Amino acid sequence: MAYIALMASPKTSRKAASSASNDETRQRIAGAAVDLIGQFGAINHDAVAEHAGVSRRTVYRYFPDQTALLRGAREHVQGMIGPNVRMPESESDLIDQLDDIYTGFDRIEAVSILMRTTPQGRAIRLADRDKRQARYRAATADAVKDLPEPDQRIATAMLQFLHTTAWLEMHDQWGLSGEEIARSCRWAMKTLLADLRARGGRPLDEEPGA
Repeated sequence: MAYIALMASPKTSRKAASSASNDETRQRIAGAAVDLIGQFGAINHDAVAEHAGVSRRTVYRYFPDQTALLRGAREHVQGMIGPNVRMPESESDLIDQLDDIYTGFDRIEAVSILMRTTPQGRAIRLADRDKRQARYRAATADAVKDLPEPDQRIATAMLQFLHTTAWLEMHDQWGLSGEEIARSCRWAMKTLLADLRARGGRPLDEEPGA
């Protein structure tokens, strides 16, 4: 048994090393895509390959099309923000993730601004629009279930705005820190969730208790 274990060990070690190398290359390419945000031109395989110092074929190996490349860039930015930051899986995530998200935006301030003010940043964010809408609809389903459409969509969009999107305006116009923005969005989100439960099926342009 010891002999078998010893024989298997080098193979296992090589596999682990290969996996680590693949992950490193993937992150290098995704990081190069993020570096190109705000520069002239679109983020594409040719530009990323040149910036990352790898072949065009290598970029396609890890990211076979433009959408995959942009999603890889978004995931890389998400990792820069913090390890606990992800699309919400439940209503509680909407509240619990606010500090990590908004203090994380502060930590990568320059990238956070470019992601929201440049064509490249917009393209990266839009690459996951369908997935993002599905995740937020699932996370808010219970809170908005009694509303008529299109009010369900409107309420969900506002909750998503508070969860990830309020940072730039409150940072630039009011000089608030990520911690302060998280606090204000937590208050607003709790107020909205309470309103949604109080109003039942009444449309959003009616008072909850009317």
